[in-house]
Amino acid sequence: MPGPSALLLRNCRVLDASAGTLSSEPLAVLVVNNRIAAVDRPWSLRITERLGQAAAAAGAAGAAAEAAASEAAAALMAGTVRQPGKCGPWTVQDIDCRGLTLMPGLCDAHVHVTACSANLPGLLSLPESLVTARAARVLEGMLLRGFTTVRDAGGADWGLAQAVEEGTIPGPRLLFTGHALSQTGGHGDMRGKGEDFCACGAALRGIGRVCDGVPEVRRAARDELRKGAHCIKIMASGGVASPTDRLTNTQFALEELRAIVEEAEACGTYVCAHAYTAAAIKRAVECGVRSIEHGNCLDEAAAELMAQRGTYLVPTTVTYQQLLEGGAAAGMAPELVAKVGSLVQQGLESMRLAHSKGIPMCYGSDLLGELHAHQLGEFALRARVLPPVELVRAATVNCARLFMQDHEIGRVEEGYLADLLLVEGNPLEDISVLQQPEQRLKLIVKGGRLVKDAA
Repeated sequence: MPGPSALLLRNCRVLDASAGTLSSEPLAVLVVNNRIAAVDRPWSLRITERLGQAAAAAGAAGAAAEAAASEAAAALMAGTVRQPGKCGPWTVQDIDCRGLTLMPGLCDAHVHVTACSANLPGLLSLPESLVTARAARVLEGMLLRGFTTVRDAGGADWGLAQAVEEGTIPGPRLLFTGHALSQTGGHGDMRGKGEDFCACGAALRGIGRVCDGVPEVRRAARDELRKGAHCIKIMASGGVASPTDRLTNTQFALEELRAIVEEAEACGTYVCAHAYTAAAIKRAVECGVRSIEHGNCLDEAAAELMAQRGTYLVPTTVTYQQLLEGGAAAGMAPELVAKVGSLVQQGLESMRLAHSKGIPMCYGSDLLGELHAHQLGEFALRARVLPPVELVRAATVNCARLFMQDHEIGRVEEGYLADLLLVEGNPLEDISVLQQPEQRLKLIVKGGRLVKDAA
């Protein structure tokens, strides 16, 4: 069995997303196993102390631990260990970050990793084995763009998340809603107008499941939670990719919405709601959902309500831009692409309004099929109406809070999971540095493991 490992990242400017600042001087960040063990000046005693504790945890004791820590500290501070080597009873690696920016790994609160095509109805005919293999490619691409945690909003399941967790599939930490709950004829019902088969079944390749009435929605919510869902996704309005509804539809009765929220809260989690129109947003917020997905048609009254309730907004503007430009080529039916209409501009205006009301926003992309390659494009769109610091917060600390993981991810602080990016430039001043991962992203660490090292 390999012993504990240590990684020392020296000479980096640490980004605090919450405060919106970079450290005033270069710091060192010590990672032991999968967590950040210390953030301090490279010459500080705290770094040495943490190394000593790592030695003790690895089996050394007393003077042996102290000697191992001194040996490791001397080598590390002198910069003489570049390749992994043995310092005492554990493996250690030292990287000089050359004054570059060290920041938390990115989060995306709205992905569909099993949507390997923009033709969502067509996914139902694909073998699950093929969908899973294609999802693996999607996940790896996300990780190499700097996303270390994503929330799948319909399609992924426990098995896929477990495959990522154990390292079978390289990818970001995968939180998932399971299958999104949809009413008959709602955004999660992929049957066409001429199809009469039962919509009661669901598989990995589908993003939703159909349920109607309070008993059915309770059962469906409980079933998704039983299968490991981190939260519940509901379709509270019409959508683009569904064949028989309109964007302006409100979906689920109020008693159904309340029942789903009640089931989620009984399990200590929350509900996120797909909703476009102000009417759909208000119904969902009044029933207790924690986040609104998309929200392109937000109005003053709905924004005020969200601000009062502390509801999160997860815009996904990049998907509409990409569907307009390449949705048909990616497999979406032309009549569905036409439903996109003016959603890009409406989404930007909704973000501007949400920002003015103090509504917390999270990063989301919602891309399908080959369009996943444009995941980082959401930054450029949001930059038209929001300052860079808000974009960084949306993809780090805000997502962490929404996910109820703010004690684990989103910060470069002692005790947090070691999800780290080393970037060339300052994203607090120029968000475009995050959109050039091949040139600007020099280091990716996920859960203490080096994924990319071009430092």
